[in-house]
Amino acid sequence: MVSSPPPLLLLLFLLLPSLCSSAPAFLRSPPSRLAHPSSFVAQQPVWFRQRLDHFSSQDRREFQQRYYEFLDYFKDPNAPIFLRICGESTCSGIPNDYLLVLAKKFGAAVVSLEHRYYGESSPFEELTTDNLKYLSSKQALFDLASYRNFYQESINKKFNTTEKENPWIVFGVSYPGALSAWFRLKFPHLVRGSLSSSGVVLAVHNYTAFDQQVAASAGPACANALRDVTQEVDKALTSNSHKIKALFGVEQLKNDGDFRYLLADAAAEAFQYGNPDILCLPLVAAYSSGQNVVAAYAEFVKLFFFGIFGVNPISYDQEHLKLTKSGPDTGDRQWWYQVCTEVAYFQVAPSQNSIRSPGVNEKYHLDLCANVFGNGTYPEVDITNLYYASNIVFTNGSQDPWRHASKQISSPGEPAIIITCHNCGHGVDLRGCPQSPHQIEGDATKCAKPNEVHKARQQIADYIQKWLKNEDTSSTL
Repeated sequence: MVSSPPPLLLLLFLLLPSLCSSAPAFLRSPPSRLAHPSSFVAQQPVWFRQRLDHFSSQDRREFQQRYYEFLDYFKDPNAPIFLRICGESTCSGIPNDYLLVLAKKFGAAVVSLEHRYYGESSPFEELTTDNLKYLSSKQALFDLASYRNFYQESINKKFNTTEKENPWIVFGVSYPGALSAWFRLKFPHLVRGSLSSSGVVLAVHNYTAFDQQVAASAGPACANALRDVTQEVDKALTSNSHKIKALFGVEQLKNDGDFRYLLADAAAEAFQYGNPDILCLPLVAAYSSGQNVVAAYAEFVKLFFFGIFGVNPISYDQEHLKLTKSGPDTGDRQWWYQVCTEVAYFQVAPSQNSIRSPGVNEKYHLDLCANVFGNGTYPEVDITNLYYASNIVFTNGSQDPWRHASKQISSPGEPAIIITCHNCGHGVDLRGCPQSPHQIEGDATKCAKPNEVHKARQQIADYIQKWLKNEDTSSTL
């Protein structure tokens, strides 16, 4: 029986009180199913009827879409409304992060709309490939516009006013961060400004920069240890694939590519969500002392990635992705459909110094798309160029592998802020550190450099203030 070095168990013991949430695979934000109720300020759902197809005048079908509202700070009928966009997972409420601090500062209402097809906002009970054809970011943007107008009318009725328009600001993290930026671009007359936190707005087909950033965030010693793990696992897969998968507790993954993808994701999410030391300290200790580095990594995957983070390895199984039954906790099939038809971001192995296996290549991704959704499924990545928009703030954490799919260079009306610290990852400006598990009000005290986060937050607040005053920010970088 192989055991891992003691440092991992010690680190997990010390961090266990705060590690109570989970983060699924790929791009999706940490889900809230394990979060404490204090992590939310609103969990009572409200519903409205949404059009199924915004681009067909003949199709009048509708579905029920879920949203949440928080009005504790909304005392002035002319105060702003903050629209927080939910993304590619169940939307369980309005989280109590730094957005709520901003809402209190500006006396804003906060509302949040669940993304179509996710959680309880699915138009269909069966998510067949044909039924998924209405799932896209383009449809989602019109959902947001329709909802924004619906809610504005409800506020007007509540305060017995007519034709009044509150100032709206839209917020999102990760894929919702991209939607936030795209919404401001598509509907500038509906919102004053947008915060795109870790917003993946740049079209990338083969996203090799993801793995390169993982290596940079890991540092030389940890990156070398991870490369050693990958090489040893690839060797083991050719001799006894069942045995190596059993070491990681994932014998059910029959496809070697799915297994390789899972192993790459487990490492990436440690950096993506601000927990680098939990991975690197024990792994480097094993690597430098000549211990079994694969066993050490397997211990990390089982104890942290599966046990603490709550990732279910079945979500990497292509046979699981073929299941079409809709439900409040499903989301894997839907997101992969968006990946395979629209956004891509294929996390392929770089040609040199790759941390992930070279078996995780473009062919693996395209084969998955065809296997799960049918032949001919291919991503269209002709995403709108954002450089002609204005009143959008882009923020990124320095350690986040997704930052290279975001906007990192400022341009007129589009300031780009990089928040730099050892554990500044995905959505650090709103989430604090670590980014998972949940930090109340986006507590930044555990960030390696809290002042970097505070400085970025002050810039965000300053921009919101200017937007609400209708001041020109195009010359401010």
